[in-house]
Amino acid sequence: MKALVTGGAGFIGSYLTERLLRAGDEVTVIDNLSTGFRENISAIEGDTNFKFIQGSILDASLIETLVAGSDIVYHLAAAVGVQLIADDPVHTIETNIAGTEVVLDSCNKFATKVFLASTSEIYGKSESVPFDEDDNIVLGSTRFSRWSYACSKAIDEFLGLAFYQQYGLEVVIGRFFNTIGPRQSGQYGMVVPRFVDKALNNEVIEIYGDGRQQRCFCYVDDVIEAVIGLMNCPKACGNVYNIGSAEEITIEALADKIIAMTGSSSGKKFLTYEQAYGREIEDMMRRIPAIDKIKEAIGWAPVTGLEKSLEIIIESFKK
Repeated sequence: MKALVTGGAGFIGSYLTERLLRAGDEVTVIDNLSTGFRENISAIEGDTNFKFIQGSILDASLIETLVAGSDIVYHLAAAVGVQLIADDPVHTIETNIAGTEVVLDSCNKFATKVFLASTSEIYGKSESVPFDEDDNIVLGSTRFSRWSYACSKAIDEFLGLAFYQQYGLEVVIGRFFNTIGPRQSGQYGMVVPRFVDKALNNEVIEIYGDGRQQRCFCYVDDVIEAVIGLMNCPKACGNVYNIGSAEEITIEALADKIIAMTGSSSGKKFLTYEQAYGREIEDMMRRIPAIDKIKEAIGWAPVTGLEKSLEIIIESFKK
């Protein structure tokens, strides 16, 4: 099978690309390297079934050409990370909405099945935890650029489902919850690589907010298996699925765990969001997925616990 992966030089995209290649697929990756890195795909660049194109998903003619030569599309390209979203909201909105429209238009033209990567940010400030796929969206004021990401990905979902309902395009949507693993960069606000890097260097770990925010972290290999499983499930088309772990931990406890696991002498420092991002940012106190729907559809549940995930990540930083 010939697969196109947008954002394939990014953290999740590079793992997906490797997994598809192992399955014998021919894979083309398009990435503008704005948040992806060439080194993420350096190990596979010699594979005869792999092709990399540095380009933008906003380039409609390029995307049409690539989709025309593909049997299946995985659309992961997006502006991600709280820091990037806060710093460049225009880029976030344009990339996530206009880019997805370009991809869907081309997929529809050639009747090509497509996976749309969405986010747990969709749920916003909802207190209906754990989050079910059909729960209401509760977002904050438009004054806070942080919500532009959630809104843009919600529009992506509306667009994808509209193409399914109106044109019969095979669309599967997955909402990622805090995926972690080697290759993830802390540059744009991702908490685990940021904490691990500081701990290994015995530097102060900065915690944004009061540290009581609760999150669930899912290892990237488990996430990829969920994506592949959903795309192999005909009944998944036209549906939205949470993809994540239900193992909760507070952000402060995460810092403590990483300090202990690395034997670090790092201390902790609490920063307000305004101190951290240079502007006021709203956050959610709990973000926990209900995964009953994906379990029922494909029998999926994560198999890598947080402790094991952190062990792998810490070792990857030492190399």
